Amino acid sequence: MSHTLRNRASRPRTRAPRRLTAALLASAVSVCLVAASAPPAPLGVGDRLFPYLGNPGYNVASYDLSFTYPGRNDKPLQAVTTIDAWTTASLDRVNLDFAHGTVRSVEVDDQPASFTAAGDDLVITPETPLPAGSWMRITVRHTSDPRAVKGRDGGWVRTADGLAMANQADAAHLVFPSNDHPSDKAMFTIRVTAPNAYTAVANGIPTGVERVGGATTWTYRTLHPMATELAQVSIGRSSVLHRKGPHGLPVRDVVPTKDRAVLEPWLKKTPDQIAWMESKVGPYPFETYGLLMAQASTGFELETQTLSLFERNVFTDPAYPKWYVESVMVHELSHQWFGDSVTPRTWSDVWLNEGHATWYESLYAQEKAHKPMAARMKAAYTASDRWRAAGGPPAAPKRPDPGQKIGIFRPNIYDGAALALYALRQEIGRERFERLERIWVQTHRDRTVTTAEFVRLASNVAGRDLTGFFRAWLYGKKTPPMPGHPDWKSTAPAAAPAPAPTGRHSAR
Repeated sequence: MSHTLRNRASRPRTRAPRRLTAALLASAVSVCLVAASAPPAPLGVGDRLFPYLGNPGYNVASYDLSFTYPGRNDKPLQAVTTIDAWTTASLDRVNLDFAHGTVRSVEVDDQPASFTAAGDDLVITPETPLPAGSWMRITVRHTSDPRAVKGRDGGWVRTADGLAMANQADAAHLVFPSNDHPSDKAMFTIRVTAPNAYTAVANGIPTGVERVGGATTWTYRTLHPMATELAQVSIGRSSVLHRKGPHGLPVRDVVPTKDRAVLEPWLKKTPDQIAWMESKVGPYPFETYGLLMAQASTGFELETQTLSLFERNVFTDPAYPKWYVESVMVHELSHQWFGDSVTPRTWSDVWLNEGHATWYESLYAQEKAHKPMAARMKAAYTASDRWRAAGGPPAAPKRPDPGQKIGIFRPNIYDGAALALYALRQEIGRERFERLERIWVQTHRDRTVTTAEFVRLASNVAGRDLTGFFRAWLYGKKTPPMPGHPDWKSTAPAAAPAPAPTGRHSAR
């Protein structure tokens, strides 16, 4: 195995830092220049919904993750996380997000560093301060515990035959040390060592398989930057099924070996679904795609980059109609464009992910199963005022309850956000709307984005200022009138609305 990164001596000395919002930069400047004598404390990049998520003072260029699976999913994995990053401020200490494992040792630029815990942060003190504008390499030797954290959602998912990951929204740091915020995307190399009876698959493309005695090491590498919440590792008694997508795209699915035959009728639909999405928004943005079928009960499906996580039972339970299952497949596929390639810079921008995925899920059901989108949108309009009261407007969701971080995934950012897109298409016309969608994903490929950027682009495409239109639809407490449908009415919420049920989180 060869390391994906160059030796420190040969690294370039200049690199443009990622563009951050003014608020995040201000946060970085104000909290990074902390005197070494100050007590260690958890930091954050100032996300409105998750104030202590992420860390200021650096941008991660790459992660190298190594996990050793012991053959049981109720025991910690031995792990090594190596982070290469670019400092954006002078740092006496470096904070990483990490909250569920034992740290054995830490090195900064190959030198031992002291460390301690502060909240959900691993606080590292290098031997000498790190100047602004320098490269640093942090190596953390630790365990990664697949056992559930009391009162916390996500991280490792224990399946019937191994493990998978579900790190959304803020659970990657329950698996590995990281800058666990979508504003800081990075490249990933992932190595998994497991007993020979197991198969390991991760994001990206395979770059090596090495068997030594009773264990095999599998290595995968992403070719595009990825947010930590989209990382995926599958370890199980699995088969990897290969097929070709549009333009020769490698498609690989990971399924329980015993279920290959029963799942194949569903899996073979993926290439045509990719082609359908490409006809709407343009070329698929990554190096590969596929479905990971997990024998687990999660209550959701998840758009982990290049390898979407699905519950096996979604495809085997006869209670789910065929058209519904296919639309859920398209939902997670569409996230590869909306959310994975074009990533929200803050969690308040998550409607850009879920609203678009719900839009294409609904459009696919209309075109392939004759389920009218207008009927779904009218039903959403009826419920919209109740959703806004319970969960906030689409672009300003209410904060989740403590320990319930998936609580932001309410109907207001699914069908409520898709409803805003429907209103936009009604307002500017189908041709301009479809052009906007293509420009959006092509212009911002591999980048992080804000709601304000979508508003500006929509205004440019429409040829007029849509700021007021979006302010009402994305931030208003009441649902605005629907263009072209003055007869649509929204039901007023009760005086004290109860939290909206999330149901199946198929839109995650």
